[in-house]
Amino acid sequence: MANEDKKDFNAMLNDPKDMPKIKTITDEKSIAKYGGARMYFAPPIEYDKMMKKVPKGKLLTIQMIRKYFAKENGADFTYPITAGIFVSIAAWASHQRNENPTPYWRTLKAHGELNAKYPGGIQAQKEKLEAEGFTILQKGRKNLRYYVKDYEKALMAL
Repeated sequence: MANEDKKDFNAMLNDPKDMPKIKTITDEKSIAKYGGARMYFAPPIEYDKMMKKVPKGKLLTIQMIRKYFAKENGADFTYPITAGIFVSIAAWASHQRNENPTPYWRTLKAHGELNAKYPGGIQAQKEKLEAEGFTILQKGRKNLRYYVKDYEKALMAL
């Protein structure tokens, strides 16, 4: 996202954008890719609510949230693009608030990867996770990526 300092992320977080909804897709490639035709869209606030449930010492991935929402709402999958955007909105909204924080740094990308789109980028998320006792691994030579070591052991049950 760009111009984060000029956006009201809490307004975005609380705008349901005509969601929740389920859309049936017909594109065969997409159906094969996502494993079904019933695509669920959760409103941004639902991601925030889920992320707030993650206690210190536990982690969650965006994929886990997506699978949970799809299952709970009778869909085959939750759309990954909006999920990534709404998780970022929840993080930035928390960053802009003075109260009721969301521990967004505990929500990881696939395979335990840190999220560069969170406030302060990788460095800030890395610092917050290390302060909670997690070890962060750097991978790659040119395109550096960061992961929580053994993140699977700390995943919260949904």
